[in-house]
Amino acid sequence: MDAYDKGSDARHGPAGPSAGPSGPEPGAALPEPATPAGPSGPAALPPGTGRPEDLPHSPAGPDAVPHTVPGPPAGPRTGVAALSLRYQIGAAVALAVVAVVVCVHLGMTFLHVAPANTVSKKHGETVEDWIYPEFEQNWKLFAPNPLQQNIAVQVRAEIRTADGGTRTTGWYDLSAQDGRAIDGNLLPSHTQQNELRRAWDFFVATHDDDNRPVGLRGALSETYLRRITVLRLDRADAAGPGGAVERVQVRSRTTHVPPPEWSGEKVSTTPVYRTLSWWPLPEDEVRGGVG
Repeated sequence: MDAYDKGSDARHGPAGPSAGPSGPEPGAALPEPATPAGPSGPAALPPGTGRPEDLPHSPAGPDAVPHTVPGPPAGPRTGVAALSLRYQIGAAVALAVVAVVVCVHLGMTFLHVAPANTVSKKHGETVEDWIYPEFEQNWKLFAPNPLQQNIAVQVRAEIRTADGGTRTTGWYDLSAQDGRAIDGNLLPSHTQQNELRRAWDFFVATHDDDNRPVGLRGALSETYLRRITVLRLDRADAAGPGGAVERVQVRSRTTHVPPPEWSGEKVSTTPVYRTLSWWPLPEDEVRGGVG
């Protein structure tokens, strides 16, 4: 009996009955079935967001990530990149042409303002054709003593009237006419700005203080200035109906620019005149031509 009891205790043990060779004893508690993980468990996480130790290992190795989260979509292209290939090529060609023109212009301007050198002497005519008249460089503003005078060119004419008589007109201020045409004009013409001024500078540079020409250029400057004044008088209809301009006389009126109030400089504001002799007109200019 004791042996049987010991054998029974040996089979069951202190914790209770155990499964025998033929299965569990009648009345023994069966193990509960495993339940799937809830939403908060590791199985509910989206792919690629779980802990590395919870992710299934790929054949590449335990450190390989089996799933990659795609990045944000690329935005639309802008600027030149948004153009088609044909227009991109056109834009590149246009930029290249602009760059070449800018480099050429800077080079021509440098050769024009630089001291005489081998290149400017050899290609001086090409440089002048590029610079004049629109890109002329005038450095008088940066001179030690810039111009401080206003110079006006004026002209009057002797008219042969239709009845055979003669009369003399008043003085036409040609510089003031150009000034009125330039004032308020966003795109004044080169003629309005420089034609008369350059003609008078040409005359002064080729004549002495007694208005006598110095060399052949002096006679050329007289002809140039005279033709400009005749054209201006013709536009103003100075001769009148049936009349004709026979002679013209040119003068300059020079006045000093008043100094600023804070300056102690004193200058005379009285105008100074330089009056030239009467110039008779050739027959073709009398009829209104310039040939």
